[in-house]
Amino acid sequence: MLSTNLVLLMAQGYQSRLQQLADYLQLPIIEAHDNLPENKMPRYVLTIENHVLGIKDLHSKAGLVAVDFEAGGTAHRRNQGRGELIVKAMGGCKQRRPTILDVTAGLGRDSFVLASWGFPVNMLERSKIVASLLADGLVRAQSSANFEIEDIASQMSLTNADSIAYLSALGEQDRPDVIYMDPMFPISKKSALVKKDMQVFHAVVGKETDDGVELFTLALEKASYRVVVKRPKKAQYLAGKKPNYSLEGKAVRFDVYTIKAFSK
Repeated sequence: MLSTNLVLLMAQGYQSRLQQLADYLQLPIIEAHDNLPENKMPRYVLTIENHVLGIKDLHSKAGLVAVDFEAGGTAHRRNQGRGELIVKAMGGCKQRRPTILDVTAGLGRDSFVLASWGFPVNMLERSKIVASLLADGLVRAQSSANFEIEDIASQMSLTNADSIAYLSALGEQDRPDVIYMDPMFPISKKSALVKKDMQVFHAVVGKETDDGVELFTLALEKASYRVVVKRPKKAQYLAGKKPNYSLEGKAVRFDVYTIKAFSK
């Protein structure tokens, strides 16, 4: 049973919560003091350290892969993001920020940047494991001692669901103003190994299914005002469909497909 790519590592002081997670995610449990043969020792474990839920690579000295909206690149983008192209791509105005449905939430970094600019964001994440990390990060942010972080996080919500199924069932009255998607990037010949968090996710969750075209087609049907697609700067248009316009950065661009104009 321990041959799975991910097991849950019990941690002192968090037994009840981790047991609930193990039951929910249907993961086997090991104790820190278990003396497992080397060929039975898992590489990746889901555990809690210092109140943070994350995935640990036992073959690496790196810390947990977790959702932390107060640290690292996310915090930098929040503090330095006056020129964020993603914000411009969403449209609307300061007086009336459109509602955003992020159908490829991942670790929620783009969603957090948008929420920091006043956009109400609902994040969709189909993986129960990744959604559990997102939920943990969101709860910590919503109870942060930093009132700014707490306020931003109050603009965010999370739904653990397959995006295609979710959009297919979406009623007219629940259509978001903008649907944002960051589909699977094509692998660059120039790139080295993907980032650590993506390496971990590929190992324990599996690589993303390439259903971006189907999701994109549904998004165009369900968004009220526009669909915004994040792409590598030199990548082809998703589904070969030319956007109304694009906003380009150094490495990525945002293709904007307008359905109707925002009212002034």
